[in-house]
Amino acid sequence: MVTLFETTDAEAAHQMLVSIYGAMRFSCTGERRRARVARHVVGPIELHHNTFTMHFQVDADPFRRVTMGRVLGGSFSYRCGAEQCDNEPGDIFMLAHPDTPYQSINIDVDLEFAVIDPALLAQVADTDRGRGAEPFRFTGYHPISAQTARLWGTTFDFVRDNVADTPAALEPLLAGNAARLLLATALATFPSNVSHEPTIEDRRDAHPVTLRRAVAFIDANAHRDISPADVATAAHVTIRTLQLAFRRHLDTTPGAYLRRVRLEHAHRDLLDADPATTTVGAVAARWGFASHSRFTAHYHEVYGQLPSDTLRHR
Repeated sequence: MVTLFETTDAEAAHQMLVSIYGAMRFSCTGERRRARVARHVVGPIELHHNTFTMHFQVDADPFRRVTMGRVLGGSFSYRCGAEQCDNEPGDIFMLAHPDTPYQSINIDVDLEFAVIDPALLAQVADTDRGRGAEPFRFTGYHPISAQTARLWGTTFDFVRDNVADTPAALEPLLAGNAARLLLATALATFPSNVSHEPTIEDRRDAHPVTLRRAVAFIDANAHRDISPADVATAAHVTIRTLQLAFRRHLDTTPGAYLRRVRLEHAHRDLLDADPATTTVGAVAARWGFASHSRFTAHYHEVYGQLPSDTLRHR
């Protein structure tokens, strides 16, 4: 679903920004004053594409959301506390921490970015070092490396092109998977307080009982939009313990196991479906597979035939 707003009136642009991003002071100079904001909903997150043909400054209150993306054109500079960030086309950025006010200077800027509720990051992040609760937070505004910056751009493009504003966005499993893919990529791209190394407790708790609990939960709930945090909670462990248990006992990951279970459901659906009324794409989307080509390749690897052949088998 896309929401589009366009105006050539500076005051209308200001009110639009306030309605979406919260309270802010806004000043604009020059004669050219065009603003366009496109918002796509992908499960629990939003993808925004903002184009401003104008020079304007913003002094904003905390947004209470995590905002990260890239500059497509123009000049985009902002200050968060003592941190000054100057961005040019091609740069990957994180705008501000959710509880931090910021100021920005925008010159004919063209941006695309994700807007994320910080609570969602708990679905893929594990910050509880030594079993002590520690709220998740990013600790920097720039990608860790050029490689992670490219990863963010590639993942954003994939979600935008294959899910956002397509029928796929209406499929709960697919939209949820796409959102968590972007969340996980954000964790890999920007510095944070997430601990990636298992603790002594994680290693101790990654035993077969943990694996059995997790597998039972996934098997029973594969039709639902479940997250790593959901599986870890059901198994009474941390996300790191969950990952270690799957790696230690099955040589795989919780996500890969969940995809395999969903692939089995898709296989059964294709066997039972009427090819006159069902498509491979519809079955793939129902079970959370965004890319038709990747689904086909994975399916062929596991079942030795194309999903279209299975569908016509009836």
